[in-house]
Amino acid sequence: MTPTEYEYLRKFLKANSGLDLSADKQYLIESRLLPLARKAGLSGISELVQKLQGGSRQLITNVIEAMTTNETFFFRDKVPFDHFRDHIMPEIIKARAGRRSVRIWCAAGSTGQEPYSLAMSLKEMGAALTGWRVEIIATDLSQEVLEKAKAGIYSQFEVQRGLPIQMLMKYFKQTGETWQVNPELRAMIQHRQLNLLHDFASLGTFDVIFCRNVLIYFDQDTKINIFNRLARQIEPDGFLVLGAAETVVGLTDTFRPIPERRGLYKPNDPRAAAARPAVAGAAPRVAVMAGR
Repeated sequence: MTPTEYEYLRKFLKANSGLDLSADKQYLIESRLLPLARKAGLSGISELVQKLQGGSRQLITNVIEAMTTNETFFFRDKVPFDHFRDHIMPEIIKARAGRRSVRIWCAAGSTGQEPYSLAMSLKEMGAALTGWRVEIIATDLSQEVLEKAKAGIYSQFEVQRGLPIQMLMKYFKQTGETWQVNPELRAMIQHRQLNLLHDFASLGTFDVIFCRNVLIYFDQDTKINIFNRLARQIEPDGFLVLGAAETVVGLTDTFRPIPERRGLYKPNDPRAAAARPAVAGAAPRVAVMAGR
């Protein structure tokens, strides 16, 4: 791969996925795109670049998916899910007692472990959510990982990563060497393809947004832009959950950190958030019952 080709791929990936690669990541591109090039019957990276420049739509999709990191596991990092159970949902249940509904967005849902972890957490709340309308929207850039998430089928290795044995037995069914999430849990989640670089106003507003371990790959301007747009999609008293290595501090004043609760943020000024201009085209809400 020539320096010119590498520079083209860097710009291509940043424009199409937000991935911001430094000048010394040539090895990463080669390790992920060489197998893709061979699978497509191409001689190497140079021919792959030529095809991209020619506008091959399928190849564009394949390159983006090959370069997008989809590392995830059930109840990853544990702390955000403790916050969700002990702090977020008790406040939401109290604040939404009148309307008895909650909307949650997993903005980088990957192969489904995060949204299913949230769904299990909600189910474990039992009677507290009986009669409530619960929506979990899980989005990701990659259609391939979304298909896996929809199926909810995981290997023994995948279910052993972070998933308590009692939840495995309660919410999964074993078939051969794989485990599948039960239908009731799968029905709680809507999976949609979405690029965070694009407009997401049509998703509507949410009480809780999980946007974990994805913004670390973006440059500062892109992070600021996404944070500011997330602020328009969250209720004035809602919650934003980021990954352990991510923060809004020094980037935007639209959110403020919650003291002593790592990775947890709220809109900085509820009145300002409520006063932001609404964006037309909000999608209708689909009711999914939880806590039955």
